[in-house]
Amino acid sequence: MKRIPAVAGSFYPANPSSLERFVREFSTQEEKPIKAIAAVSPHAGYIYSGSVAGKVYSSIKVPSTVIIIGPNHTGYGTKAGIISSGTFSMPGFDMEIDRKLAAAIMQNTDLISEDSDSHAHEHSLEVQLPFIHYHNPSAMIVPICVMGRGYDFISSIGNAIAKAINDSGKDVLIVASSDMTHYESDDIARKKDKMAIEKISEFDPPGLLRVTMEKNISMCGVIPAAIMLISAKQLGAKNAKLIDYKTSGEVTHDMDEVVGYAGIVLY
Repeated sequence: MKRIPAVAGSFYPANPSSLERFVREFSTQEEKPIKAIAAVSPHAGYIYSGSVAGKVYSSIKVPSTVIIIGPNHTGYGTKAGIISSGTFSMPGFDMEIDRKLAAAIMQNTDLISEDSDSHAHEHSLEVQLPFIHYHNPSAMIVPICVMGRGYDFISSIGNAIAKAINDSGKDVLIVASSDMTHYESDDIARKKDKMAIEKISEFDPPGLLRVTMEKNISMCGVIPAAIMLISAKQLGAKNAKLIDYKTSGEVTHDMDEVVGYAGIVLY
């Protein structure tokens, strides 16, 4: 199948040359890119979070396959939906799905199923693609959209992804697509998000789930991040680096209701 863009022209430019220019301007390389195992990258409109996403992808070597785990904002589809073949069509390019790796993940858990409905209108995975393509035009993806909960659910999917990557023998990057605190003051958002970022940096998925619940941290991709942490630990990641953190208030100058954006690399 060919999945068509859902948010081109709203979250990012629909014009291919304008989109490439946006991504190029956001892709500021401050240090030599490292080989990473996983990352957290935001998924808001590019004017708000594009600079953070750009720094994430500029800081790492984007390999031949990227598994993107995003939250299901729409409520359509299954608890964990994957598209296991075909392409994601984007302005100016198509991204092929890694069929072998997608099939291996599904073989490792019965919680992930083929489901295009969960992806049809979802933006959280789509907005990552221009950055991935810019840094590796030949990269393939495995798109997974989740709205299930519970630690058994998270653990099963995280284990399935790690096993599939290990069995493949390939270099694969796992990206958890997530924004952070939503619609609180800039000061409160930064304090809350710091607690969540600390749990990610400590490779503590139960702690991340606990602190977001107890402190009411509205991190939309907390489940993808927890899944990513389980996989990353099994794949040997031992270090985490906060690449950048910003809030929408830095763009809108409205500090009363902001959204937080964190870029984190695990290696």
